[in-house]
Amino acid sequence: MDKRKEEVRDAIEAQGKLTEELAAAIGAAQTLAVVEDLYRPYKQKRRTRATIAKEQGLEPLADWLWEQTYGDPLEQAQAFIDGEKGLPDAESCLNGACDILAEGFSDDAALRAKLRPLLFREGILCSEKVGDGNPVYEQYYEFEEPLRRIQHHRILAINRGEKEGALKAALKVPHDAVISLMRELYLHGDAPASGYVERAVADGWNRLLFPSMERELRGSFTERAQEQAIKMFAVNLKQLLMQPPVRGRVILAVDPAYRTGCKCAVIDGCGLVLDTTVVYPTPPQSKAEEAAAVLKRLMQKYKVTVIAIGNGTASKETELFCANLIKDTPGVSYTMVNEAGASVYSASKLAAEEFPQFDVSIRSAVSIARRLQDPLAELVKVDPKSIGVGQYQHDMPPARLSDSLDGVVEDCVNTVGVDLNVASAPLLARVAGLGAATAKNVVRYREENGAYPDRKALLKVPKLGPKAYEQCAGFLRIPGGNNVLDNTSVHPESYKAAKELLSIFDLSLNDVGKMPPIHEWIAERGEGTVAKAVGVGVHTLGDIALALQKPGRDPRDELPPPQLRTDVLDMKDLKPGMTLAGTVRNVIDFGAFVDIGVHQDGLVHVSQMANRYIRHPGEVVKVGDAVNVTVLDVDLPKKRISLSMKNGSS
Repeated sequence: MDKRKEEVRDAIEAQGKLTEELAAAIGAAQTLAVVEDLYRPYKQKRRTRATIAKEQGLEPLADWLWEQTYGDPLEQAQAFIDGEKGLPDAESCLNGACDILAEGFSDDAALRAKLRPLLFREGILCSEKVGDGNPVYEQYYEFEEPLRRIQHHRILAINRGEKEGALKAALKVPHDAVISLMRELYLHGDAPASGYVERAVADGWNRLLFPSMERELRGSFTERAQEQAIKMFAVNLKQLLMQPPVRGRVILAVDPAYRTGCKCAVIDGCGLVLDTTVVYPTPPQSKAEEAAAVLKRLMQKYKVTVIAIGNGTASKETELFCANLIKDTPGVSYTMVNEAGASVYSASKLAAEEFPQFDVSIRSAVSIARRLQDPLAELVKVDPKSIGVGQYQHDMPPARLSDSLDGVVEDCVNTVGVDLNVASAPLLARVAGLGAATAKNVVRYREENGAYPDRKALLKVPKLGPKAYEQCAGFLRIPGGNNVLDNTSVHPESYKAAKELLSIFDLSLNDVGKMPPIHEWIAERGEGTVAKAVGVGVHTLGDIALALQKPGRDPRDELPPPQLRTDVLDMKDLKPGMTLAGTVRNVIDFGAFVDIGVHQDGLVHVSQMANRYIRHPGEVVKVGDAVNVTVLDVDLPKKRISLSMKNGSS
């Protein structure tokens, strides 16, 4: 805001037209729209009808009309007739003068300030079908909704429909009320000149002001809708990244397909690939028995306990196959894994460096397994926009979206913390203070010199200086290292305070992780007193105490784990009234999509989320939540499932 105000003041001053009143008005402006309104009369424009009229010397005639004094306009215009300038008669001179007035009205900051609230209050956004349209936008073929009530997702849908040529949208406003307001502002008296001013009022509104304000209003509403969509995407992404990991399990991942077969990979509890294969249980080969024999051997050999199935093409058939496969295999369950972005990762340079021995499809299977094992560590390798928990993300300003999503990823990584001795370079690159190049150096040093014994060893990494160390150290963990504090969120600069806190209660580093109720002891002595003795603030004291009590704490462990299944439903099995357990896959402005184990996610509309009124689905659910839902309706041809959470529990 300040930068733009300075630019506007400088531009007007360069024209020699900056007055004290105008400078004060610019300084007092509360919004960018007001700043632009004040600048509009002085902005360098392309040649318009008004600028041509000014070049023809018609400004004095426009000023005379504006005064609306008594006199004959045709007679007054005689003095401006000049055939060489394209002004052959008095009427053409008056038309040019009216063009100057019309542009002046359009540039009037005071008028625009009065019109904005009127158009917001009374404006209606309308859309209609163009040509054959597109069934996706059917609800917007004959659509009208007041601007003050329209929801963000509808604005984005209409914009996309317009962009694709399926819809035509326009703003319906009270033109008569606007003209009446302009008459009150600009018309005074009943002189003959007033008729020309009235004509300029109508022309200024219809030709200049209305199209300009329609663009401005739709642009501002689009910006708000985009900000809401980006915000919602960021919230969903955070919940997805913070899904609890499935630790210590041997996982068989299946990346479903038809013609090319299902690619399979077995990974151990540390994410190492133990085996890979390709089976063909789905059409057209339909070699289910042969596939079952191959996978049973792998499951027995490596003691697989979980099957992770990608939710893409052929996933329904693959899910049915796996459900039958584990019927006589006690202790084995399966779950569906959102594979959005897996193909992007598997074809990337990073995947080729990580798994040069595997082709693209096998890499995708490995990624699916690792997504279940540790969602955060695997998903940081994928462009956040490809993860599939957004709404109209491809219509968002790319830079703004990337900034927001990258910030979410970094926040999640730093919240959870990173095991310095096993983390990949892409994961380390998301740690505050480390970039892509430094992260690679950290990994390379580890490969050449063995595991890091403590955090201080990071200072030996090439191009990782004291400042980067200061930023990143508190987010890096070293389980089983030389110093137990290196496996906590306590920053090295607070180690002295941590040891002092322990000594106050006659404890030592050997007691970390086996702590008595130290928070209660601190409360008994007084938080302020203990904090002062330790030499830190009260909030920092609380963080240190929690870290000492739970070294290596992962906040994701406190969340409900992913649902593991042993049976399967088909969409044809669903009947209205059925109650099912599901997992929230995506939250959008008008509801939430819930995985109920039938391949096609069902929609819980915002009106069906609670027995009370809620403004937004985010008030009730978040991505990854386990919820109970009731089937309202099933549309098999359109593959749509309507669900309700009313009277349900989550």
